[in-house]
Amino acid sequence: MSDEHWYEGETGSLVRPYTVTRGRTEPSKRLTIDLMSQVTAVDADLAETGVDHARAALLALVRRGARPVVELAADADLPLTVVRVLLGDLAEAGLVRIDRPRRVEPAGPAADPALLKEIVERLREL
Repeated sequence: MSDEHWYEGETGSLVRPYTVTRGRTEPSKRLTIDLMSQVTAVDADLAETGVDHARAALLALVRRGARPVVELAADADLPLTVVRVLLGDLAEAGLVRIDRPRRVEPAGPAADPALLKEIVERLREL
């Protein structure tokens, strides 16, 4: 028997993503979780909620500051589908708030339809 140990950093994740989400591939139908949805932590006692390791780790990332879902997935080094399911669970437990992305209306030259037509025509000429 070897004294050599393998750690997650050397071997990759030892737990398959579908086990973390309990086989689910989508969050609750009651929630809309877009790539750019803003996630904010809600003050709650983590010890009383019974949150498992994966959800607690994600919640710790959210508690650092409100961020979009896509950034959380990158920082957690988890597939986006897994992060969406975990965030849905945290939202239903009342630990995070998920806000839809704000729609930004274009302003200035980007809002000018004539300019946009001209750009399209010039691109077609290329």
